[in-house]
Amino acid sequence: MPYYEFLWTDEIIDHLADHDVTPDDFEDVVSDPEATDISEGSGAECAFGETADGRFIFCAYDVLDDGITLIPRTAYEVRRKRER
Repeated sequence: MPYYEFLWTDEIIDHLADHDVTPDDFEDVVSDPEATDISEGSGAECAFGETADGRFIFCAYDVLDDGITLIPRTAYEVRRKRER
């Protein structure tokens, strides 16, 4: 599991809270995702995974040049895609 530093601001913490996502939820999913991708809407890196309470969430973030520091953008619950 990779190690990341997360740059949290009160604004992003409040934004995540509006979507019932905590910083711990975000960090857990991004640090050990089920899948990663690039957001179609923003071009930001993103991760998908399950929270400790069983919700499946999408997390979008920016990666600074050092590759270790992440700036969270948003996160919210999404439906898991069905495997075929």
